[in-house]
Amino acid sequence: MQQLPLGISLKPDISFAGFIASRNQQAVDSLQEGTKCGGTSFIFLWGNSGTGKTHLLHAACRLADTQNQPSIYIPLSQALEFSPDIFTDLDKFQLVCLDDVEQITRQQDWEQALFNLFNQVRDKGTNLFITSDCSPTALDITLPDLASRLGWGLNYRLHPLTDDEKVEALQKTAQERGMTLPDECVHYMLKHCPRDMGTLLEILAQLDQASLAAQRKLTIPFIHSQIAEFIATRRLQTQA
Repeated sequence: MQQLPLGISLKPDISFAGFIASRNQQAVDSLQEGTKCGGTSFIFLWGNSGTGKTHLLHAACRLADTQNQPSIYIPLSQALEFSPDIFTDLDKFQLVCLDDVEQITRQQDWEQALFNLFNQVRDKGTNLFITSDCSPTALDITLPDLASRLGWGLNYRLHPLTDDEKVEALQKTAQERGMTLPDECVHYMLKHCPRDMGTLLEILAQLDQASLAAQRKLTIPFIHSQIAEFIATRRLQTQA
């Protein structure tokens, strides 16, 4: 997989196997099938923050790598620092993943570039997977032809996990990291942390690093201190 110079890196351990699909199983199946099979596939994923949109795009790129298919992941929230020209020649990849397409709406040059990309990938047989925080019809698109293109293909709303599924996902991720996350600790996290999975996984990663550095097992007092530190750091970042 290749990336544009956007100052990001993908975690090598992200995969479809690490995703608790639940009500999103059909979307996961379509992404895997579209990545593995030849031909052109367009899939649009949408949902709230923390529903797994970015995870699934990363997983698709990792799967493409195992199939020896060139792929590229572009987070459009960061790509705005660059020119719409970043879409040029993306049809040389077998899989193009664009995250957070809502970031480029109502910007004529970006909308035109994305419309051109649709035509290029269709002609070259490239797979195109796109995510957004809302459905294609709810996007504030000013270019009618682009609005029409975004209605092509498969369209899946990603549903958040239930609390029981969050427990399963957190404990599964902890186990993959070589950590033991007792039931009382994971329930404490759900009660005292922001409840979206993206934030919960960030806190889990911090717990992993902090417990290794301190050579401590995960306990409620230790988790309490790390949650407080995480929230304080995020507050400072928001204010900066």
